[in-house]
Amino acid sequence: MRDFTDEKIEKGVTEYVLKAAMNAPSAMNQQAWEFLVVDDQNMLSELAKVSPYAGPVSKAPLAVVVLGNRDRMKVAQMWEQDLGACTENLLLGATSAGLGAVWIGIAPIRDRMNAITDMFDLDENLLPFAIVAMGHPKERTEPHQDRFDPSRIHYNGY
Repeated sequence: MRDFTDEKIEKGVTEYVLKAAMNAPSAMNQQAWEFLVVDDQNMLSELAKVSPYAGPVSKAPLAVVVLGNRDRMKVAQMWEQDLGACTENLLLGATSAGLGAVWIGIAPIRDRMNAITDMFDLDENLLPFAIVAMGHPKERTEPHQDRFDPSRIHYNGY
């Protein structure tokens, strides 16, 4: 989903989506995630410039910047897997709430991570992982039905 209406997202819906994100599994239950919720249109326009793929952010009424907090990491080498699960839960929460959303990858590309760090004046312990632009979709689309491929399933060996 890359195109949204101008309709704002209610605070309760944003909280619902973030609760879904925070219920993701994480290594040793470290839950090393933090979230920057951005709904200021000027900031969204600037945030859209941090990656060549972040254009949908400027069209969205809200974006969530998913961050890894080094201070919470018990198993630091697993932070990207944890935040991947967290971001997927965020997307599922958005869909469940009737919103459209798109995941814009940031980590591990250092210049994109640095752009977000600089924009928000983040401490070095906060690692930008992804941006999720979300809003009410301009058009309803059906989920992909053609992705299931039984030839990719292997039982008890490859």
